[in-house]
Amino acid sequence: MPKTPYHLVLLPGDGIGIEIAVQARRVLDAVEARLAERSFTIEEIPCGGQYYLEHGRDWPEGSDARCAAADVVLLGAVGWPAPDGNGPVTMTNGKMAGYSPVIGNRLQLDLYANIRPVKLYEGVRARIGGKHKQVWEPGEVDMVFLRENTEGLYAGMGGVLAPGGKKVLATDTRVITRAASERVIRKAFSIAMKRDGAPADGKRRVTAIVKNNVLHGCRLFAEVFEEVGREFPEVEKDVAIVDAFTQWLIGQPSYYDVLVTTNMFGDIVTDLASVLQGGMGMAVGCNVGDRHAMFEPIHGSAPKHAGKDKVNPMAMILATGEALRWLGEQRSDPALGRAGDAIEAAVKRVLAAGKPLTYDLVGSDAAAKMSEVTTAILDALEL
Repeated sequence: MPKTPYHLVLLPGDGIGIEIAVQARRVLDAVEARLAERSFTIEEIPCGGQYYLEHGRDWPEGSDARCAAADVVLLGAVGWPAPDGNGPVTMTNGKMAGYSPVIGNRLQLDLYANIRPVKLYEGVRARIGGKHKQVWEPGEVDMVFLRENTEGLYAGMGGVLAPGGKKVLATDTRVITRAASERVIRKAFSIAMKRDGAPADGKRRVTAIVKNNVLHGCRLFAEVFEEVGREFPEVEKDVAIVDAFTQWLIGQPSYYDVLVTTNMFGDIVTDLASVLQGGMGMAVGCNVGDRHAMFEPIHGSAPKHAGKDKVNPMAMILATGEALRWLGEQRSDPALGRAGDAIEAAVKRVLAAGKPLTYDLVGSDAAAKMSEVTTAILDALEL
């Protein structure tokens, strides 16, 4: 019987992105070996700041079409220090080298929802409350953020005024549209309908994070939120002003179930939320559209740690699991969904065992290597 083929594009990027991409391949190879009737073709495309320094572009020509043709995309991390030491490598157009595979893919593939699950697993200490004190326990932190992923302050509208070569004015125009707001808000409510509610009270709840007491775009976003919310009477509607929300998030995370917001606000509050799940080494980003998707860890390229086999591979491995879940749903292939669940379960087993874990979770003295953690996860994989 012929195998069902799947085409994955892997974008390793810069720094530790290259190393964690290797761990993702190890996981995919293990899944493929156990799903006898499916095959994965993994097309690896170099990209990022290092590639730009060598080739004058941040990924090979035609890479955008190759990503569009893939069943799903996995991204490592991009960003590399500029030779002069002044920030990351930037291209002649002023954008960071690595823009094309990250923001470019979000736009050209219309990946309008950046979905960030925030869950505290057993064996992980939230990065709040002191070295030996655990403020929040597993089960008390379990929420999903949705961030509009194609407009807002990242729409690319703006510029610099530089008479005589001296920069004297810079603008970034925030764009909020009804259409983009509506589709990401509707997806937030749809996700809420599939969940069991907030940890604190079991209520299905969607929270809109806005600054509608000041900003016109947020007033439109909140208005659309109210309109779409009427279609989901089973779900409680909640609106939070973004600055106040930041302290509520840390002080009462168990109240939150699903949260939805605009692009820049979402970028900020989801990184803050990562402290509740043990840090960026556990944080996954799912860039999802109606036909395409790209999955990534959130921790960045961390050049100072590159090549040392030391960073946490779990965010990348969990992102790989999320990619398989999404692909299984898209292609009506439950086996891929089960594989995604099995990957998360294997990660949870290793965390609960307390070893081997990387330095960010257990400190340098007890730290294992990245590759050793991946081996343990593969040993715990039941599929």
